[in-house]
Amino acid sequence: YYFFGFGHRCFHFYVAVSVSYIIPLFSLILHSTTTLYFSSRENLSLSYSKLEKVKRALLQLWTLKSDPSIPLHSTTISPCDATLGRYLARRLVEIGVTDVFSVPGDFNLTLLDHLIAEPDLKLIGCCNELNAGYAADGYARSRGVGACVVTFTVGGLSVLNAIAGANSENLPLICIVGGPNSNDYGTNRILHHTIGLPDFTQELRCFQAVTCYQAVINNLEEAHELIDTAISTALKESKPVYISISCNLPAIPLPTFSRHPVPFMLPPRVSNQIGLDCAVEAAAEFLNKAVKPVLVGGPKLRVAKAADAFVELADASGYGVAVMPSAKGQIPEHHTHFIGTYWGAVSTAFCAEIVESADAYLFAGPIFNDYSSVGYSLLLKKEKAIIVQPDRVTIGNGPAFGCVLMKEFLSKLAKRIKHNNTSYQNYHRIFVPEGKPLRDNPNEPLRVNVLFQHIQNMLSSETAVLAETGDSWFNCQKLKLPEGCGYEFQMQYGSIGWSVGATLGYAQAMPNKRVIACIGDGSFQVTAQDVSTMIRCGQKTIIFLINNGGYTIEVEIHDGPYNVIKNWNYTAFVDAIHNGEGKCWTAKVRCEEELVKAIKTATTEEKESFCFIEVIVHKDDTSKELLEWGSRVSAANSRPPNPQ
Repeated sequence: YYFFGFGHRCFHFYVAVSVSYIIPLFSLILHSTTTLYFSSRENLSLSYSKLEKVKRALLQLWTLKSDPSIPLHSTTISPCDATLGRYLARRLVEIGVTDVFSVPGDFNLTLLDHLIAEPDLKLIGCCNELNAGYAADGYARSRGVGACVVTFTVGGLSVLNAIAGANSENLPLICIVGGPNSNDYGTNRILHHTIGLPDFTQELRCFQAVTCYQAVINNLEEAHELIDTAISTALKESKPVYISISCNLPAIPLPTFSRHPVPFMLPPRVSNQIGLDCAVEAAAEFLNKAVKPVLVGGPKLRVAKAADAFVELADASGYGVAVMPSAKGQIPEHHTHFIGTYWGAVSTAFCAEIVESADAYLFAGPIFNDYSSVGYSLLLKKEKAIIVQPDRVTIGNGPAFGCVLMKEFLSKLAKRIKHNNTSYQNYHRIFVPEGKPLRDNPNEPLRVNVLFQHIQNMLSSETAVLAETGDSWFNCQKLKLPEGCGYEFQMQYGSIGWSVGATLGYAQAMPNKRVIACIGDGSFQVTAQDVSTMIRCGQKTIIFLINNGGYTIEVEIHDGPYNVIKNWNYTAFVDAIHNGEGKCWTAKVRCEEELVKAIKTATTEEKESFCFIEVIVHKDDTSKELLEWGSRVSAANSRPPNPQ
């Protein structure tokens, strides 16, 4: 991996050699040598024939090397583009990042110049660093990786909260910081944007807690290697990384950057085959003797890239299939055996009864925290559970198998499992369709359940839902997602205000989908400024601003005067941001008739515009799930200290 990727230290052909030759060749060499090593005597002739293919391929490469008719410029880069800044830009584009979210500062301005110069990279200027980080988070949820650029310390510490959230959600995110001039390191000088000490590691130490790799680039010689290591580590670990680049380095040409680098090749992760076979055997025996087993998908299906394998197991087993709340959107809800969201006492109708009464349950990628367990009140028993994490399987109170990848385990288990649809049949037998909300009288104040009934009717394969921390968590969980409809929310970290920046990033990454964001007024006030960036980027998002006068989720956990906020004229606020530039439409609704009219306008004549609909509801109008969840979380928070 080092031989191929980092700085061309070993692989220095002086001519253009297409990667399409090199990678298959390397693969063939590896395959041939392993075949030689493991083959029996009868198979040696086959191995020798493969080595002959390698020999012919090497001769072909040598012919390319010595053929003067092959243009040399195809792998070379003009000196003005052979800079650290352009190298970083090309690497970002290569991994799928075509938009970088940034806030300029004097330490990163030269770097921004070189990022802008990359034709395939677009710089999205944000109103503050926190939103830039949230936008990179939303972008990573769609594209698989995101990036943001801020300035030293004042920018880095501002974006830190968003990076911590991305870490908690296992999102690969490249956080790039413009750092001090390389000559200032080790000089005992005091710089601006610091706390007044000559120690420049304050920011680095903060990022060490929330990123999986940190690269401080204050000399050019190792820059390419540090950048490549950081990016590949982010992709491999599915976590954020930190890259600090001295402000005087991005524009300096260097021969190292004069060639196109070999594309990233992440070595495939594989299971311990003996452990995998034993885990599958034990799990199959455990599940096949159960009477009414169920499957439950968790949020780590994303990082394990195991959603398809989970569906394969669901198809083969016939079990009832549920998802944990933070995994909503990762499992298709149109699956024939889907039974809803399992969230303890606040599960969707009849789901908890089926899951908690099962005699065996397989949880794939779960996170059991105080929120997802509703204050640690789930009625689950360890001896009935198979817990499958991205690289580990635990069966009941019995054995645990390490170095077993979730994707391989689920796929292989699907071939060993007996079909048993008892749990789904039980669900189907007791299921009663949910009733519709009582119809409002003409011009009656709008209720939240009526609002979400109309949002349900807006969903299609061309939409995506983002739910802000708060009552929208619970109301959006009850939405039935059509095939292809996206869904995102931040449950593990639960940072209010996340959805504004995340909506910006998600919509930028997925221009073919119309994002519908459900945001409470309290959360919106934290990060409202980047509505401006959505309008400037020409996004066609629909934001439903739910104005109920405060932090409703906090009210249900522990009420107090601090949960009441100053009311804004939200539509006037967005109109002021719009200021006649770009496409933007706003509406304020107080009753169902106005809501219907606003939705019709947003989806017809204003379908290419950014649409902001302020929905005014009563301060005590909450979902029944929030009332139940809030009381249980409150009880968990207020437990007295254990006796010492």
